[in-house]
Amino acid sequence: MTTEPNWLSWTRELQAIAQTGLTFGRDPYDRERYQMLRSLASRIMAAHTGSPAGHIETLFAAERGYATPKIDVRAAAFDAGGRVLMVREVQDEGRWTLPGGWADVNLTASESAIKEVREETGFEVSVRKLAAVWDRTRQGHPPGVFSCCKLFFVCDIVAGVATTGLETSEVAWFAEEHVPDDLSVGRVLPAQIQRMFEHARNPTLMTDFD
Repeated sequence: MTTEPNWLSWTRELQAIAQTGLTFGRDPYDRERYQMLRSLASRIMAAHTGSPAGHIETLFAAERGYATPKIDVRAAAFDAGGRVLMVREVQDEGRWTLPGGWADVNLTASESAIKEVREETGFEVSVRKLAAVWDRTRQGHPPGVFSCCKLFFVCDIVAGVATTGLETSEVAWFAEEHVPDDLSVGRVLPAQIQRMFEHARNPTLMTDFD
């Protein structure tokens, strides 16, 4: 189920068509049409968001190659008592989330999750399983400019001490019944955290997807 407005889905699709067309198109007239399509997508988004069309078009123009979803990784790391590790983001008014971020080039998705936990919390983790592969637009997150696929990993703590990073102001453990209400819902949703507890308790659960 998607909660996004139709105009955003359509604009994102127009931008993707333009980006891919400009990547592979060789005919100068076709390339001009794709540039016009990208400009149109920028103006539509500007009309609905109040952001300058030129700024949006610059953002779109920075995307190169075949248009694909961006990859976000999240780590649900648990201690021996079954509590989950969470961080306060410096951004988004200091709300709580599972450690994570964009997947890095030349790292696997699980390696990216391990790196994010280390940088944001000070802990070293091992990945137990890939628990979920969810499309952001189908989960109920706030609308985003680009399509995004979110990968959630269940992890175990192997070393380290709680240490904040450049993007985090607090590191803490939470039992399932005490997960904070002030979540950074652009990053993680209450139902997603609840599902990670279920995966941690039951290793035989299959990976959730879509």
